[in-house]
Amino acid sequence: MTYQALADAVLLLHFGIVLFVVLGLPVVIIGNRAGWGWVNQFGWRLAHLVAIAVVALQAWLGQYCPLTVLESWLRVQAGGAGYTGSFIEHWLQSVLYYEAPLWVFAIIYTAFGLVVACAWWRYPPQSGKQKDRQA
Repeated sequence: MTYQALADAVLLLHFGIVLFVVLGLPVVIIGNRAGWGWVNQFGWRLAHLVAIAVVALQAWLGQYCPLTVLESWLRVQAGGAGYTGSFIEHWLQSVLYYEAPLWVFAIIYTAFGLVVACAWWRYPPQSGKQKDRQA
């Protein structure tokens, strides 16, 4: 596999994680109102909470996401400095990356994380043991 293909794969993975973080919150809220029990599985909810917490913490510390760093390194290894990429790279980068000071993202990520934490409190996750006792 070439560095360019690996960079595109990292970009796809990054996009998937972004979708998980962003869409996970409405899924929890809608799922609870619709009676979908799986949205409160402890592992899924913990992964969602940890993901947004890591994103917010990285922003406050002024660090880039390791996936961004890896993708950038792979693109340099592929011989690219600027945009010369594939279809995947072109479209996903325009969705994922915005130009703004890092503090703006830190505030946005923190606010989103607080909403996720509120959803954790409002719709608490349940372990398999708790479900068995309720049944």
